[in-house]
Order: sequence, then C-alpha cells, then structure tokens
Amino acid sequence: MFKRIALFLATNLAVMVLLGIVLSVLQGVFGISFGNNAGLLLMAAVFGFGGAFISLALSKWMAKRSTGLQLITQPRNEMEAWLLATVRRQADAAGIAMPEVGVFDAPEMNAFATGPSRNNSLVAVSTGLLRGMNRDEAEAVLAHEVSHVANGDMVTMALIQGVLNTFVIFLARIVGRIVDSWITGNREGTGPFYFVIVLALDLVFGLFASIIAMGFSRWREFRADAGGAQLAGRDKMVSALQRLASTYGHSSLPNEVRAFGISGAVGHGLRKLFMSHPPLAERIQALRELPAATQTVRG
Repeated sequence: MFKRIALFLATNLAVMVLLGIVLSVLQGVFGISFGNNAGLLLMAAVFGFGGAFISLALSKWMAKRSTGLQLITQPRNEMEAWLLATVRRQADAAGIAMPEVGVFDAPEMNAFATGPSRNNSLVAVSTGLLRGMNRDEAEAVLAHEVSHVANGDMVTMALIQGVLNTFVIFLARIVGRIVDSWITGNREGTGPFYFVIVLALDLVFGLFASIIAMGFSRWREFRADAGGAQLAGRDKMVSALQRLASTYGHSSLPNEVRAFGISGAVGHGLRKLFMSHPPLAERIQALRELPAATQTVRG
C-alpha cells in the first residue's frame, strides 16, 4: 500500500527539484524573464504539473524495477492462478480493466498497486504475504489495492501534487526574490545568492507540501479499506488488518525499504504528519463502524 505513494512522491520530488533547477537557471544564469508574477505562476504550473505527471507516467515502470517483481502472464502453479482469478473478478466488480499482476520476493507481508490510470495499472503482492496470510486475508488485501485503482487515487494524487508543486515553485521564487534583495540590497534584479536561496526554499516548501499530500494519503486509505470491504467482505478486511497488526513494527526489511510496508511505517510526534497511513487500530475501528450497506460483497 505504502509502496506506490512512496515511489510516486520520491520520483515527484526528484523531478520537481530538477525542473526547479532548470527554471532557476533560465531565470538566473541566462537572464530569461517570465514577465510579471502571472507569467511566473503560469510557468510554475507547467513545471509543477509536468513533474507530477512525469512521476505518474513512470510509476509502474519504477515499481517493477525497484521490486524486481515477476509478472504473472501464464500461471505456473495454483497460487498464481488464484491470484489472477481473484484480481480479475475484483476488477470486473469494480468496473476497471484487468491490472497486471505480479509477485515480488520479500519476507514481510507487503502489497501495492500503481499505474497511470484505472485501466493501466499493476497489482503486486510479496511472497511473505502469500506465506503469512490465508486466502481470505490475501483476497482482502488484493481488494484494497484494486479499490485504490478503481478510486483513481494515483491520478488524484498527481493532480494534488501538481497543485502543490506549482505553489512550491512559485512561492520559492517570490520569497527568494525578497530574501535575495534584502541580503544584497539589489532592488532591480536577482543577486548571486538567489539561486541557492531558491533551491533551499524548494526543499523547505516541498516538505510542507508533503504534509498536505500525506494527509490526503491517510484519508484515501480509509476509503480503500471501505472499498476492500465491499469487494471482499468486511470481516476479511478486518482480519487482514489484524494480521498486519500482529507483525507491525517487526519488518525484516532494511530502513530504506521498511516504510514501503503494506501497513505503512510507525510514526510518533511530528513524524506522524509525514505518515501515509493512519494507525491500524483506527482503520480497523473505522471498518467496524461502516454502515451495513457498505459491508456487503460486490457482484
């Protein structure tokens, strides 16, 4: 679950910084002006949304490369046949095209979905999840991931990130001008510190933008849990989250990859603002409080 958003945000940040550098070079080094603030805002939107949608376009390719997953095209065993059949049934019920399905080798229980659109997506599970969960629980995890695809969460995240990127790029340059003119006393143009100031502000404002993006991510986890309950059944979804809770915080993954776990990472204090997932206990409680009409299995 966390893998798709971590990959997307990491790619987006890298692309946004790169595009921000290009924009700063055009302004500072070559002296290219975008006119008034309205012109700068327009260029910030082009670069900001460009970074988000480049990240979206690359999301599936990056997921395959980073996990080394094996796509299931022709099932080699009963488990792979079950995975394909389950995802196909859930995709039909959710009204989306059949996603690509894959398995990646990892000891912990993990799963993710990604892709540029509802009809061009990828759903993958770890070998650890297949070993550690029974079929009902694994079905619920797949349903959660298919719900993310059906909800168009990656596209929505790209749009939100595009807006955030736009204002990060725009505000960094507006504030950068003010700070640079205060340092140098130059009211006519930008000084030698402008480029460094803007890069620093890109990163600082980018962190604040990440807080907003993570807030949306936490909200959509509740929605995907509810969708998983509709596709697979509430009891199966609750059982899957409880299974995750039993191993929560005990991942064998290295720190660089641990945050990609299906249940998200553990956070305390201010770090909670940067967590993509709500606490598992809150998600389980929200499922138990679902109205009766949303607890039935679709199709």
